[in-house]
Amino acid sequence: MALDTKNWPNDLRAFWMPFTASRQFKASPRMLASAEGMFYTTTDGRKILDGTSGLWCVNAGHTRPKIVEAIQKQAAELDFAPTFQMGHPKVFELANKLVDTAPDYMAHAFFTNSGSESVDTALKMALAYHRARGEGQRTRLIGRERAYHGVNFGGTSVGGIVNNRRFFGSLLAGVDHLPHTHLPELNAFSRGRPEHGAYLANELERLVALHGPETIAAVIVEPVAGSTGVLIPPEGYLEKLREITSKHGILLIFDEVITGFGRLGSSFAAEHFGVKPDLITCAKGLTNGVIPMGAVLSTSEIHETFMSGPEHLIEFYHGYTYSGNPIACATGIATLEVYKEEGLFARAASLAGYWEDSIHSLKDSPRVIDIRNIGLVGAIELEPEPGMPGKRGFETFLAAYELGCLTRVTADIIALSPPLITEKTHIDQIVDTMRKALGN
Repeated sequence: MALDTKNWPNDLRAFWMPFTASRQFKASPRMLASAEGMFYTTTDGRKILDGTSGLWCVNAGHTRPKIVEAIQKQAAELDFAPTFQMGHPKVFELANKLVDTAPDYMAHAFFTNSGSESVDTALKMALAYHRARGEGQRTRLIGRERAYHGVNFGGTSVGGIVNNRRFFGSLLAGVDHLPHTHLPELNAFSRGRPEHGAYLANELERLVALHGPETIAAVIVEPVAGSTGVLIPPEGYLEKLREITSKHGILLIFDEVITGFGRLGSSFAAEHFGVKPDLITCAKGLTNGVIPMGAVLSTSEIHETFMSGPEHLIEFYHGYTYSGNPIACATGIATLEVYKEEGLFARAASLAGYWEDSIHSLKDSPRVIDIRNIGLVGAIELEPEPGMPGKRGFETFLAAYELGCLTRVTADIIALSPPLITEKTHIDQIVDTMRKALGN
């Protein structure tokens, strides 16, 4: 199909770009004009293999007909309906399908518009839950170093990526951070879960002793820390966190904005690791990245704690204008049906071994100091250039793009997470491209 060039921009000044080296980009733009399946097409007609599922979100591949048709039909039928004191059929249908997709102990879904909003919603749920139980003194929140929990004030506060925090003042009070689990001196080039590091979960006991368990509301972690460079939990680490939080009555929140919807070969990482959190945040793959939407999944115990008092009163004073937007709901329903009909979660699991062997074949490439993988996600960590951290990673990202593959760069780490529809030939292309980009 010929590309329509008449509406391409010729003035890039107005758009203030998110998480972008804007001056570099605008001097040499990288423009994506269309997409289908595993590939983008640029404005100059080049095919770019999507090695990152967009931004960890296009799990079912691009412009899937069933999803496109669902959006078109819903837009013509019911474009907007409020969900404050009102409802519409699609929001209840999606909630049921989402709960059915999630681990069986997750019974309720609260809809948001993004992963950032899902995190802030889960944090507010945790605080309000303890207050509803008569433990309103539980106000302290615990995140983790190098964690990414979105960019709203709550998520930034419990997050632990330095540059995401340093420009924005003191953020929320009453927040502590566990140490991250990245131990390259012990775990470099691990395949799957690293062997060393479970003991780092015991740092939670130190914070409990410092502040008192009666003051701590929740611990939030990404089961696999994605945006910081794919940090995979050591054997026994998540299990230990669950043990400690349960012992002290602290809620455990899994931020599954990246790991949800098949990335590890299961519906959610909680299922993959066999660890039961109290709340799960999700977004991204919920609508295949097509329409902004997120959700918080909760257990029945948490939900029912709010369902008290006079029935005419609001139980949870929180929500968004677009919580459960009809078009987003239709998109989510179609997306979950595509995952199920095509068995994409099981497909990811079946390809995980091939993905692991393929990405680890880059071990001897120049300046590679670590490779990490789990499910259909991986990372290649590079030796930084002296005095210029991040430069080598960014240049490798640019080289891969020029060679026809979209990757994700975080400092000197290249992250990869192809759509779940990927074929072995696509994996081969990603790895061959990276080998060239790395200088082999």
